[in-house]
Amino acid sequence: NWFYDRKIGKAERGATQYEYPQCSACFIQSVDDNMEDIMRLAASEAMLFKFGSGTGTDLSPLRSSKEKLSGGGRPSGPMSFLKVYDQVANVVKSGGKTRRAAKMNTLRDWHGDIEEFIDAKQKEEKKAWALIEQGYDGSYNGDAYGSVMYQNENLSVRAGDEFMEAALAGKEWWTRSVTNGGKPLEKKDAARLLLKIAEGTWICGDPGMQYDGPIQKWHTCKGTEPIHSTNPCSEYVFINNTACNLASLNLIKFKREDGTFDVDRFKAAVRIFITAQEIVVDNASYPTKDIAENSHIFRTLGLGYANLGSLIMSYGLPYDSDEGRALAGAITAIMTGHAYEQSAEIAANMGPFPGYRNARCAHVRTPPHADNVKSMLGVVQLHRDAVEDIHPSAEFGYLKNEARHCWDRALARGRESGYRNAQVTVLAPTGTIAFLMDCDTTGIEPDIALVKYKLLAGGGMLKIVNRGVPQALRRLGYNAKEIEGIVAHVEKCDTIEDVEENGAAISSGLKAEHLPVFDSAFKPHRGKRSIGYWAHLKMMAAAQPFISGAISKTVNMPNESTVEQIRDTYVQAWKMGLKCVAI
Repeated sequence: NWFYDRKIGKAERGATQYEYPQCSACFIQSVDDNMEDIMRLAASEAMLFKFGSGTGTDLSPLRSSKEKLSGGGRPSGPMSFLKVYDQVANVVKSGGKTRRAAKMNTLRDWHGDIEEFIDAKQKEEKKAWALIEQGYDGSYNGDAYGSVMYQNENLSVRAGDEFMEAALAGKEWWTRSVTNGGKPLEKKDAARLLLKIAEGTWICGDPGMQYDGPIQKWHTCKGTEPIHSTNPCSEYVFINNTACNLASLNLIKFKREDGTFDVDRFKAAVRIFITAQEIVVDNASYPTKDIAENSHIFRTLGLGYANLGSLIMSYGLPYDSDEGRALAGAITAIMTGHAYEQSAEIAANMGPFPGYRNARCAHVRTPPHADNVKSMLGVVQLHRDAVEDIHPSAEFGYLKNEARHCWDRALARGRESGYRNAQVTVLAPTGTIAFLMDCDTTGIEPDIALVKYKLLAGGGMLKIVNRGVPQALRRLGYNAKEIEGIVAHVEKCDTIEDVEENGAAISSGLKAEHLPVFDSAFKPHRGKRSIGYWAHLKMMAAAQPFISGAISKTVNMPNESTVEQIRDTYVQAWKMGLKCVAI
């Protein structure tokens, strides 16, 4: 692997993998339209998977199967090379362990093979169904899915505002060539393409969608190049050949016994984490020379949080409530605002990230602009302006006031000294570290269920009961005896709702008006309630204006949802200004 040698000012090979360990979990890599670089990407992805990281790449630079090769004949297109990348990910497990490799591939809405890309996974899914019908093991590690392609990566369509507007207006859409100056290739129906995306999602969950308009609007380094892709979970959204090291804070730990959120301790934790993550940047290794140099140039960080769902519940608030969303927005705003404030403080002592005043980087020698000062300050101003759209109750008004102060200081300090980091926050899934931190909920998610059964990749099962229920019940005014009875009901019946057993109704003891507080993403086996899918989008929209990158989150929809409902959800996510969404 490569590390940035500060003594000589360039990337060098590390003597061992231990002297400069691979510390970043998230990578975005480029690929060029030639065989050498296509195979180079396969090798660098393999090394990333070996050391436990994930990577994403936009395949749009690869010419489509509708174009021509310089020596005559037709190219095979990006989907054929995706099969190679898929098998590399299949063979090289994450960190050499039992966990699967993490990988994202995106394709732009104008690419000649966009329809094949949209249909790719659903076709393979149907093959797996046929194998399962014949008796093959249908588990995710079984022979059925192990025999079909594209099972080792997430696929997302990068949709621009022009495409979304054309789809809503029922207009035609032209794909373009990668070579030959972007010459038009085929005429498509934009509305039909969007419906096909929804159909693929309805069948197998892929493709997801990434919205180019909001992504570029909130891009801090427009002077270097546009953002082309993301990491596998779509929370790290930045330019090609860059990396992001992640960290997350357990929000429930900052709630005082009197119920207030300890802003001072939270800010202190943000300062410590941002400083520690900044130190890691030049003391870690990277899979390629370009990524090592760009990591030094842009110094992107990914601080986030976990246990938001549990925190909201502990206040006796439903996840699907205006007050719950205001709480989430204010806390997120404080986190990112203070992170940029600390980044500017470090810049005052060590200088801003090199890409701040010089837009060139390892793979972009002639950028569209000389620097990124204007775009960086412009995005920080957008964050500050968005604080005024938070509308908490009087109880949480102090959080909005603190968010205002954080962003005012971050903006003023940045104008003086610049920023040490091009990005500072993301909202990662925290699926593994949430267990380490003893969280009841992951990332920005609500609880998937008050009682969960987790299948482990290496075998076995865990039963996990949400421990935040008693705290929420106390907040709602229940006494100790009532709380004991309700909790016992949850543990026995796997739901807080009333149930029927042997023809007799069994009451949980919870008042009907308090049921929304305990709603989860999934409907319990013995219950009827779950969080509506619009609530997932609304929570993302509450937090997104205060995140440097994006949000890794699943929008859970009922099994009976239609293709049209999924399409409408994708449209609504775009209208809300979200950067990425998966259903």
